[in-house]
Formats: sequence, C-alpha cells, structure tokens
Amino acid sequence: MKLTPYEESVLNGSHGRLVQVALENIIRYADVLGATELCEVTKATVFCGAHHYLNFCNTDNFHELFTKMNLGKDEIITFNQTYPNCYTQSCVSPCDQFSFDSLHQSKKYFDKNTSYLEECRKAGVTIAGSCAPYLTGWLPVKGEHFVTTESGVTAIGNSLWGAMGNSDGIEAAFWSSICGRTPLWGNHIEENRKATHHVVVEANIDHLIEWDLLGKAVGMKLPSSSIPVVDGHFKSVNFTKLAQFFTTISMSSNCELCHVSGITPEARDVSDAFKGSPTHGDWVVTNKDLQYAYDLMCDEGAQSVDFVSLGCPHYNIDLIKKAAEYVEGKKINPNVHFMIWTVYPIKAMADLNGYTRIIEEAGGKIYTSSCPTTVGNIFLDHYSGFVFDSYKQARSVKSDTDKPVFYGDMKTCIDVAVSGRWEVENRWKR
Repeated sequence: MKLTPYEESVLNGSHGRLVQVALENIIRYADVLGATELCEVTKATVFCGAHHYLNFCNTDNFHELFTKMNLGKDEIITFNQTYPNCYTQSCVSPCDQFSFDSLHQSKKYFDKNTSYLEECRKAGVTIAGSCAPYLTGWLPVKGEHFVTTESGVTAIGNSLWGAMGNSDGIEAAFWSSICGRTPLWGNHIEENRKATHHVVVEANIDHLIEWDLLGKAVGMKLPSSSIPVVDGHFKSVNFTKLAQFFTTISMSSNCELCHVSGITPEARDVSDAFKGSPTHGDWVVTNKDLQYAYDLMCDEGAQSVDFVSLGCPHYNIDLIKKAAEYVEGKKINPNVHFMIWTVYPIKAMADLNGYTRIIEEAGGKIYTSSCPTTVGNIFLDHYSGFVFDSYKQARSVKSDTDKPVFYGDMKTCIDVAVSGRWEVENRWKR
C-alpha cells in the first residue's frame, strides 16, 4: 500500500486511536479490493441513530455500540471527531425528528435515538436525517470523492454530478468520514467510468412516475457491475425526475453510475460515454417494459387502504407545494394515515409558505428525517393496505409485509387517501 505522510502518521497513532482504527480498516478494505492507493474523501453521508440492527449488540452505551458495530473492535473507542476536510451529513434515522406517538414509537426509544444523534453531532456530523442530502447542501462536484450509505445518492453523485464514489456500506462510510480516506478503486478511477451498455429509450417518458418506472425497466435488465448510457428523446427533464430515476435504477440493480446522453456531464453524447470502448450490449426500452415494471410492483384488485405515503427520496419544496395545491379543499379519509416525508429544513420552508397548514387542514402530516421502511414494522404492522408514490418505498414495504401494496403517482395517491379505497382504475396504464 502506497501511503502519504499524513496516512503514515495516522497509522502511527499521531491523530489518536479513533482515526488510527478507521484508517486501519480502510487499508484492510483496500487490500481486499486490490487497491494500492487511497484517495481523499471530502463528502460523506453516514447512518446515524438508534437503528434496529444495532440491537444485536445488546448495549445502550453509544460509544461501545459504535466501536463494536462500526469499527469492529471490542475495546471502547470514543467517536469524537470526523475528518476536518470532509463534510459529513447524517442519512435517515429510525425516528421522525419531532414526533413519535403517531409512528407508534415509545418516548424512551425516541429519546435514545435523539441521544445517539447528539453524540454524532458532537463528533462533527451535521444532523440532516435525509436520504436526499442534496436538499440540504450536500453537493459534490465533478471529480470530488465521496462516500455514502444511500444507494440512490451513489448513483446521483456519480451520474448527475460526475463526482466519484462507490457503494461502500455503513461501516466503511464511517471509517472514511473519520480518517478522510477511501480505497482508490472502482468509480474513484476515471478509466472505470466508461459506459458498458447502450440503452435506447423508445417509451414515452415525461411524468415523474415514468422516470421512476424507467429506472426499474433499465435496472432489471442490467448485468452486474455494468454502466449504461441511456439514450432517448426526453421531455422537460429536470433534477427531480433524474433523482427519481437514479434512485430506482440503483434499487433495482447494483448500478452505481448511469450516463444519460446529452444530460449528464460524462456523456455529451453516446460516443462520449463509451470513450472509445466497445459496447457489451444494446437493448431498447418500450412502453411495454414500463407497464411490466409497474405491474410487478402494484398489487391487483381493489380494497380499502389505511396508509398513504408520499416521498422516497424525500420530497423537495416544489413537490410539497404541488401536493398542497392538489389536496387543498379536500379531506383525507379519517381512517387513512396520510403522510409526506421530507427533511426538516424543507419542512420549515413548507411551514413558512403555508403548505404545512393546507396539508394538515386536509388531514395529513409532513414527517421528517426517516421513512416508513426505516421506521420499520413497529409502525407498518398497524396498517392493512399501503399506497406509495415511490417504486423504492413500495418494493421495500412489499418485502416486509404480506398485506396489499399499491403504487401510483402523487395525485392518484392523494385521491386514494381522500376516498380511503384503491380502485382498479387507479392503476397506471400505458
């Protein structure tokens, strides 16, 4: 392993035991990957909070828990710092930032989660609680090296901004945020970022749900570890649509980088994306592929529902505005828990602009810092029929329950929340 003077000094213990262990783990990780150098990480998201998988450790001592579960050591090492040149932000936690009763959680558990977040904040993590860190200023630029715990953010960072990152996992993200290094491997190397497959989109792609479905339609056909370049005549492309697409393609495959011809920075056109390399495969995505992707996710039939959720990734302020405009003057069925998920700075903007008041007057609520699947079965088990406007959220809940799960666009979801029923005609059709 070729190390810099800084890295050598960290290994010698000059920067303390925490940073030393983090770098030791990064070097072992690099060894497994076959990397011979490290690179500096300047953006990170980390998985903070009292997440349910941590119960395996059977202790509420945060630093003991952190050491065992994230550093892999039996000693207790205080997590009290992050790398000064790395802006580190928290991903979703298992609790809303402010409420717990409506999510069927105890005050004791809520307080534990809050205390864990506070320890991370004191260590230098900016507590944001979002799977969409770009909503709160986490924006790596082209060529900047990042780590993240969120698969969709990996794809967005690599694809849309031309930043450089891999799907490293929870523990490795913490190591990098502490020591500021990650293996120079995979998407961190320019040569590895060339397209491998050409995807021609003949389907009609315009609305947000169609970009969501395109992510599934492309992702389900991708070979492992491939990099597609998507080529089509797209209408009114914007960041929200692309973020939805990249989130879903990463969920439905192991895709970490997807070029979009004429839109993403490393694909001015198809040829630019391949950079002289031959294609490993070509295929076409049609309207039938979108319909097939939809039918995989939305259950058949009609029935009463009591759970309608909007947002995954977290809603931005424009989406909340549109939801408020559509729900204004309507009343949510009293048997339905209608929720919109966002990050709390965006919730503050919704408060300021009156969108929160409109949504709450209709009978809904804006939640922050988590999502239904991250809160988990302590929440989901109270309901008998689910409706989502996110492919990722619908798929995640399907894996956690045998109850009906339905999927539609924002307006369809709101209509269902008002009626309290999912009808056959609510299905998306192409």
